[in-house]
Amino acid sequence: MVVTVFRSRLKSGALPEYLQWASRMAELAGKMPGYISHKGFVADDGERVTLVEFESEELQRAWARHPEHLEAQRKGRKDFYSEFRIQVCAVQRQHGYPGEAVNRATGV
Repeated sequence: MVVTVFRSRLKSGALPEYLQWASRMAELAGKMPGYISHKGFVADDGERVTLVEFESEELQRAWARHPEHLEAQRKGRKDFYSEFRIQVCAVQRQHGYPGEAVNRATGV
């Protein structure tokens, strides 16, 4: 599994349009082969963190290169982000409690 950690801060006034784009990217990512999950968080200081999981680096790269996602990346650099950092990490080990064997898609 590959986890992408996307840390960012938005420019002042960018939030309304950013949320529209983020919603579309979430919908699109969820349809990509190898997609597992994503979740976003916002810290009290305004930093945003999104964690995205894909089955492999190859499938994560396909998402990174998707034409609509590339358009969103350009838009983000131009209009939304005052700063960002992306880290792509290979999962070495995974542990969990409870129910590590739960299928994320079906909940069983």
